[in-house]
Amino acid sequence: MDSSLITSRRNPLVRRLRELSKRDSRKKLLLLEGTHLLEEALRTTSLPKEIVVTTNWLKENSKLLKPLHDSIKIHKVTPLVLEAALTTVSPDGVASLFPIDALPIEKEESSFIVALDRLQDPGNLGTIFRTALAAEVDAIWLALGADPLNQKVLRSSAGAVLHLPYRRFGVTENFAIEELTKKIKLAACNGFQIVASFGPNSSSSNLIVPYWEVDWMKPTILVLGNEGKGIHPLIQACCTHSVTLPHSEAVESLNVASAAVPLLMERRRAKMTSDT
Repeated sequence: MDSSLITSRRNPLVRRLRELSKRDSRKKLLLLEGTHLLEEALRTTSLPKEIVVTTNWLKENSKLLKPLHDSIKIHKVTPLVLEAALTTVSPDGVASLFPIDALPIEKEESSFIVALDRLQDPGNLGTIFRTALAAEVDAIWLALGADPLNQKVLRSSAGAVLHLPYRRFGVTENFAIEELTKKIKLAACNGFQIVASFGPNSSSSNLIVPYWEVDWMKPTILVLGNEGKGIHPLIQACCTHSVTLPHSEAVESLNVASAAVPLLMERRRAKMTSDT
């Protein structure tokens, strides 16, 4: 541990951490802001490369760092320096640098996948990651949309992004849709049912049924659409089933992250019921 205390907001470490908050600068290391994300990182098969802490945080959380290898570099900074280095408005005293190549990789034997079509809101994406992890989803596919490694997504996912494999397709909207469509078509050829989610009053080429009428025990890809535009027609054309979450007409539509919760957890319920 470096015994010196960094007190200047002009220290190169501040600039380095600020740069890591940007997608283009994030090549080998992922910036994790806060105690909870550090705890989630310590639950993975890898370890942070560096940790940045205030002296107060270090005093209160020394036990958390005890299992760490001596080779992990720990920088001690003042609260003002940490605040200048991070995007969090009021940092809780710690940030860590996690190796990008330690993020989980999708397994070949996946049987439950979530496909997200241009989901824009970081909070929605983070919530879906968290729910998907709870629902034992194997992987998430994304056609552009919010960056899963964005700080807002990491925080709203409560660290689930560190445990759930994902693939983000495309550098343009058209290319992203084409790539996701190809992946979905290939999965359908391999026996997956492709389940698209719609609002109660939507139209689809398939009969729209309540979500509990689908056999979720089959290999499944659940497709969720963009907050404003829904699911792109090219992706809709790949879907074998269309489901809805019936709700009161007093509400025109549900937030995509809210609607995802019962849809994702239904498969887990079906698995638990089949095991009894």
